[in-house]
Amino acid sequence: MLRYQSIDETMNKEDIRLRVKAQKGLLTERERYDAAQSVFRQLERTAAFLLADNILLYHSLPDELSTLEFIDRWHTRKHFYLPRVNGLNLEILPYDRSRLALGAFHIEEPQGDETADISRIELIVVPGVGFDRSGNRVGRGKGYYDRLLAGAGAVKIGVGYDFQLIEDGIDADPHDVGVDVVITPSRAIRIRRR
Repeated sequence: MLRYQSIDETMNKEDIRLRVKAQKGLLTERERYDAAQSVFRQLERTAAFLLADNILLYHSLPDELSTLEFIDRWHTRKHFYLPRVNGLNLEILPYDRSRLALGAFHIEEPQGDETADISRIELIVVPGVGFDRSGNRVGRGKGYYDRLLAGAGAVKIGVGYDFQLIEDGIDADPHDVGVDVVITPSRAIRIRRR
């Protein structure tokens, strides 16, 4: 069972980032592994995943839920795409293990010229620092995903540890783009938009 403390007092985005970073630092390798297994097994059972052929996901950093085993399990049956930083924006390219290189922010990124349009993507697995029950998201503060998601019609599923669910909500800025589903190890929350 993961040790976590609910983040339930009103905090600004930077406070949320600091608190989540500290809590991630308390996790053992086993807790990280178990959390990723739980989250991605839940994701695999969603209709959005089962119906999607073209899926954009992230190549995980050490402090994020690991996507590596999930990619290995599905890359021959689904068309995966990964983001690559290009200036202030993300572009998306097909996943090919042999064509990954360390890119911006020390993230493994796809190489090559065959970028894909976001309209092709049916499902986006979105990393984040925090999510709330309304689908609002706190990222790392650079706005890359907000700019990418703004043009996406795909189902957006945010994934994180249980303590990344911000119970009292996140103050969203006008440019913030939310997610449709939030999955943590212990729950999946479908967002009801008004």
